[in-house]
Order: sequence, then C-alpha cells, then structure tokens
Amino acid sequence: MTPEQLLATYGPRESMEFDVVVVGAGPAGLATAIRLRQLAADKGSELSVCVLEKGSEPGAHILSGAIIDTRALDELLPDWKERGAPLRQPVTRDEFLFLSETGSRATPGFLLPGCFDNHGHYIASLGELTRWLATQAEALGVEIFPGFAAAEVLYDETGAVMGVATGDMGVGKDGEPTGQFQRGMELHARYTVFAEGSRGQLGRQLIARFALDKDCDPQSYGLGVKELWQVDPARHEPGLVVHTSGWPLDSDTYGGSFVYHAEDNKVAIGFVVGLDYSNPWLSPYEEFQRFKTHPAIRKYLEGGKRISYGARSITAGGLMSLPKTVFPGGALVGCEAGYLNASRIKGSHAAIKTGMLAAEAAFEALSQGRSGDELLAYPAAFETSWLHEELKLSKNFKQWFKKGRLLATLMTGIEQWLLPKLGIRNPPWTLHHAKADHECLDPADQREKIVYPKPDGVLTFDRLSSVFLSSTHHDENQPVHLTLKDASIPVTVNLAEYAGPEARYCPAGVYEFVGEPGHERLQINAANCVHCKTCDIKDPTQNIVWVAPQGGDGPNYAAM
Repeated sequence: MTPEQLLATYGPRESMEFDVVVVGAGPAGLATAIRLRQLAADKGSELSVCVLEKGSEPGAHILSGAIIDTRALDELLPDWKERGAPLRQPVTRDEFLFLSETGSRATPGFLLPGCFDNHGHYIASLGELTRWLATQAEALGVEIFPGFAAAEVLYDETGAVMGVATGDMGVGKDGEPTGQFQRGMELHARYTVFAEGSRGQLGRQLIARFALDKDCDPQSYGLGVKELWQVDPARHEPGLVVHTSGWPLDSDTYGGSFVYHAEDNKVAIGFVVGLDYSNPWLSPYEEFQRFKTHPAIRKYLEGGKRISYGARSITAGGLMSLPKTVFPGGALVGCEAGYLNASRIKGSHAAIKTGMLAAEAAFEALSQGRSGDELLAYPAAFETSWLHEELKLSKNFKQWFKKGRLLATLMTGIEQWLLPKLGIRNPPWTLHHAKADHECLDPADQREKIVYPKPDGVLTFDRLSSVFLSSTHHDENQPVHLTLKDASIPVTVNLAEYAGPEARYCPAGVYEFVGEPGHERLQINAANCVHCKTCDIKDPTQNIVWVAPQGGDGPNYAAM
C-alpha cells in the first residue's frame, strides 16, 4: 500500500510528544539520554527523553573489539566502578606485529606509537557495557523502546526535523498489510539526536538533505569481522592485546587485526579491511579466515572453540571526513557522524563524549525555550574538547595508507610517536582524499583473481555457520530490506564489470549469483543479514540501499 492508501484505510499514525528523542541505544545515544536527565535533575526541571532501539534489546546490535578507554565514562558516571560497570579485565600488555606469510616481527615497546598504547584501558564486551548503560539511563527516568526501528524522519512546515516515525509492523513480502499489521508510531520532539552507528539509515538521509558533507572529504569506512573464542587456559594471557598489520592483505590495502585476551579464557579476535580496497576479487571475510591460520595467531586458538561471530562497518574517515553535525531540529553523534579514532581502533569513548556534548547543547537550548533550531553550541564545544585534540593527532592516519603500507607505517610513527615527544599534537600537514569507497573498485579483468582455501571447520569456517553464531533472525514474511534501485544493475554492471563483488564483500552470504552463465540473477538472502551496512557502502553503483527491517530483527549479540 502507498502512504496515502494506508492513511485512508487505517487513519493517521498515533503520536507521542517528548522534549528529546534519541535514535539508537548504543553508547552515544545512551550517553546523550543520561546526560540530559542528569542536567535536568541538577536543575530540578522536568525533561522527557525517549530512546528508540531497532534491536531486540540495547546491545543486541552492538559489535566492537573492544578496548574501552574510560575517559568519557569517567566524566559521565564517575562512580562507574561502584555502580558495577562490566569493565573487569584491565589491559596488561601490548604487542604490535608485522606479519609476513609465515613469520612475524614485533615492534619494540619503546617505539610503539601512542595510538597503540592501551595502558589503563579495559578489554570488555561493548554490548554488555551498553546493556549496563541502558539500566543507568532507565534509573534516571529515560524511556527506552527496544524493538522499534526508526524508519522515517519527520519534518515540520519550515523543514526542520520534528521527530521520527517507527516502521509499520506486520507487512507481508508483497508490501501489503497482514493480519498482524500495526501502524508505526510518530515520536515528536523539540530536538532529535541521531545515534544509529556507522552508516545509519536516517543519518545518511539527513546528510544528503542538509548537505552536511559539502565541506569535508568523502567519508571512508572499514568492515570489521569478529569472532569470540573460548580458548585453552594454557594459551590464554588475561589482558594481552595484540594488533597486527601485513599479511594476508597486500601492501596497498588498508587493514589490520586485533586479538584481545579477555577474562574467563575468552579471546576476541577480529580483522578490519578498509572498504576503499580496489581488488573486486577480495573478500574481507575470507581474508579474516586466512589470517587465523598464521602461526603467530593460530597458537592462541588451537584447542579452543569459536562461540560467537559478527560483522559491522566502521566509520573511519576521521576528522577530515567529519560532516557538519547539526541541522534544524537535531544532531548527529558518535559513529553516525564519524568520530571514531581509526588509529586507535576506538570509538566508544568518542561516542560517549559527543553524546554528552550534544546533550549539554540541547539542554541549554531547551532551558531557553528554544526548539527546532541548530544546536551550534554542540560543534563549538567539540572544537575545544579533548576529543578534538585527540582526533587532530590522527587526522592523516587513514590517508597515509592510500599511499602504501611502508610509507603509512613510517608516517604514523612520525605523527604519533615523534611529534608528541616534541610537543606537537597537530601534524603541520594535512592530507585529503577525493574518492568515496564505492568508487575505488577496479574492473575484475584488471586484477588477479584471489582463490581462497576451503574452510577446515576447526580454525576456519564458512559464512552460514558463522551467521548461525550471530543469532540472527528475521521474519521472512516481510519486504526484503536490502533494496535495489534498479534490479538489472547487479548483472549488467556488477557481474559484468566487477565479477559480482557483493557475493564477496558481504560477510553473511546475503548475496549470491545463481543460474547458468549468461542467464545469472542476483539472489538476496535477506534473512542472513547481520546489519553491517557493507553493501550500502561498497556497491560500486550505489544501487543497493539498506533500509531497516521490522523492529527487533537482526543479530542478537550476547557477549560481543
């Protein structure tokens, strides 16, 4: 049914009014809500705050390494230890390895750039921390609605954002209402904060509508693929942090890995590949599986058991790709905007800090009786914050890797080891890039095909068994949420020119080409989708558009 037909048949959507609506119950969104309620309590004022979460619960869709830098959390909830925050495993030792196909070379500790120094930080499950933050928010009076996907931005007569609408429930594959149909709800707000994470559906629309990215470099992304293992206690070193660069990626492809020894004989292992890679035959998922076979890595996993899997895009462009973060009636926070520090492989501290800054700007505006304008105090506060200072130091990190691994390694050492020792926290040179990730693929006939080994089912695995471990679920009687602008393009362009890269860049086996040569078609296995957003980012013609499925669907990460 069209929107007009739905209105005629079911009437208008019901609505609820709030002072602030937050879209996304991740670290950024929850920090926004917590800070708003803290400020209201301090001033003795009434303030209604609602948080929408498309996952089945807060944390269900959260995926990160993760090493937690508590600097922002210390500011938000100084007594987090007494409150029982799930940060129990401090980092005890850092290693950085350069891998060849069979060997490894460790960086001496005294030469390790500051971005790889994790002393004082914690190895943790970001999903578990998010669930804990949700309890803190609710204790302060924040209303959290899990299982409701924000599907539409609402605008007032002036064009300012006035809230969001949740998606309709109970819509069949044919797009028609079923017997379980329920109209979505409109949530109106004086200000709306968008904290959907990397490549958020609504954030992408807002950036385009308000031209928020007209004065910055194109955004750049990575795909992070992660597994959680229960390992042999004899191979476990609690608190050990290992990062690697090099094999199996070639010297022109940005990427690296992490191996974090958490508590209880668990090891989080992951691999990140920059989505600006140029070889269409490359598969980030298969590169990760191959990486685990390296002698320096497999020694931790042999005799262990893989217990969970997930994948997620990472907004990694840094300061030079940061869009304008405010617009009439709202703001972007956390990875929605792109505050992650790619050199540190950390974003949760930035998410919490930006959520706090946006909350403080919104509270000031509400206290003055304002609504629907631009919260200019938020970007102004960011400009003078410790986070801005941190991101200035790493502003060139991703750009150097476009010039090759050797030069990038040298310049990272100069910018993040030598310059800070000289008291320089902002490199005196600035690198820019002009290409979006989807523009970087070479035609398939110009690159050598990569043949990946078959999984052994012990150390390396196929995609479908991996998706099973993500506890992903979608109601299959709903419209496919991976939409195509033109159904012919996957075959006539992607398959013909790039050998069908969507079958390789997707880490969940969503896309596959079926049929006889010359009569192929793209099959979309939407039920496998882990909501990583890679297809929305890397599709060379930008023909694939990811939209939110029914609320509550998707992965359910327990300890990721």
